[in-house]
Amino acid sequence: MDNQYNYYEPDRDESDTHEEESIFDERPRKKPRKKLPKFVKIFGIALAAGILAGAGFAGTNFLVGKLLGTNSKQVSIGNQQSVSESSGVTLNKSSSTVTSDISEIVDASMPSVVSITNMSVQEVMSFFGGVQQQESQSCGSGIIVGQNDTELLIATNNHVVEGANTLTVSFVDEESVEANIKGTDASKDLAIVAVPLSEIPEETADKIKIITLGDSSKLQVGEPVIAIGNALGYGQSVTSGIVSALNRDLEMEGFDSKLIQTDAAINPGNSGGALLNANGELIGINTVKVNANAVEGMGYAIPISDASEVITALMNRETRTKVDEKDRGYIGIKGVDVTSDSAEMYNMPVGVYISEVIKKGGADKAGLSKGSIITKFDGTTIDSMSSLQEQLQYYRAGEEVEITVQVPDNTGEYTEQNVKVTLGKES
Repeated sequence: MDNQYNYYEPDRDESDTHEEESIFDERPRKKPRKKLPKFVKIFGIALAAGILAGAGFAGTNFLVGKLLGTNSKQVSIGNQQSVSESSGVTLNKSSSTVTSDISEIVDASMPSVVSITNMSVQEVMSFFGGVQQQESQSCGSGIIVGQNDTELLIATNNHVVEGANTLTVSFVDEESVEANIKGTDASKDLAIVAVPLSEIPEETADKIKIITLGDSSKLQVGEPVIAIGNALGYGQSVTSGIVSALNRDLEMEGFDSKLIQTDAAINPGNSGGALLNANGELIGINTVKVNANAVEGMGYAIPISDASEVITALMNRETRTKVDEKDRGYIGIKGVDVTSDSAEMYNMPVGVYISEVIKKGGADKAGLSKGSIITKFDGTTIDSMSSLQEQLQYYRAGEEVEITVQVPDNTGEYTEQNVKVTLGKES
C-alpha cells in the first residue's frame, strides 16, 4: 500500500515548469504543480475528474447571490424562474417547499445544471524529450444563475474553464452551445460563463431555468444534501449525503475560501456542479475531493452565501472574446510568481512580482516599478504569471486597463495602488 499522497491541483498540463522567471511579453508559462498535504490527494473535482486524455466534457457549476435594489426589471429564461436586474445583473433567491422525495428535488433542479466541455491545447513532453502541443478535453459542470438582455449566465469553478480555447455548454435536453468566459476569480475558484440567448433554441429555453438559491450560512452539520454534476463526463448524475462539517480550510495554492465538507459522492467532472439542501435550493458549488486509499466520502463545496458577492461582480463584467495573437496587448514586464508559501515566508502579497520593467512599454509609461506586485488585472484577481497571461488573451494593444499593484515602502510594508496602463504591442 502506498503511504504517500500527493496533492493535485486542477491543472491539465502534466509537464511541470520550474523557471524562476519568465518574460511576460514574450512567452507564456504554466503553473508548476503544487505540493500538498502528506496524507491526502486533493483533486479539483471538475478538472481532476475531467482530464480524460482526449475525451471528456467540461463542466462548470456555480451560482449564488442576493437581490439588489427594489426598482428592478424582471427578465426570465423560457417560462421558468426570473432573475432580478437593476443597475446590473443580480442573483435570484426564492423559497421552495421542503420534500423528503429526492426524485422531486432532482426533477426540479436538473434543468438548472449544465455540463461544460473545455477544449484546450497543452504542452507535453514527447517520447524523444522534446515539447509538443496536444489538444485535450476536460469535463466539468455548471449552474444557471441568471441572464441579462443578451446572455444566459452560468456559474462554475475557475479550474473548469481555465486555459480554454473553446467552451461548450450542454443543457438538460443535451442541446450543446458554444460559450464565452465572462469573468473569473482564481482565489475563490469561481467563474461565470456566458451563452448568447440567440444561440439557444426555443425548445431548450423552455426546458431550462435559473437555480433557486439557499442560505448556506444557516447550514447545520448532519443536514441532508444532494450533489448534481457531470461525473466522469458521462452526463448529469445525482448523489446524496449529509453536511459532514462546516468552515473547512484546505491548503490549496492560491485558494482562499472556507468550504462545506460532505460525504455525498463527488467525482471527477462534478466540479462546478450543484450542492442542494433538502428544499432543493443551491447551497454550495462542488469543487474538490480527498482521494487516498484510507479516505472515503470527503468532498468539498464552496458555500453559496460566501460566493454571492464575487459571482454578482463577475456576472456584471463585460463579456470578451479572445484576441488574435498578432493584435494582443502586452504590459511590458518580466515577472515572478509570488505563491502563498513565498508570501507567508517573506510577508508579501500573493501575485506577480515585477522583476523588470521593459523600457518604453505600457508599464514603464504608466510608472510601474520593479519590486511592485500585481494582484489584479481589470478587476480580476491575479495570483501567477499564467493567470495574468490568461487575462491578456482578451485585450488588444492600445486598450487602457486598470491594474492593481502592491507597492513596497522603505519598511517593507505594501500599499495598494490602481494604475491605468495602455497595453502595448509585442516587440
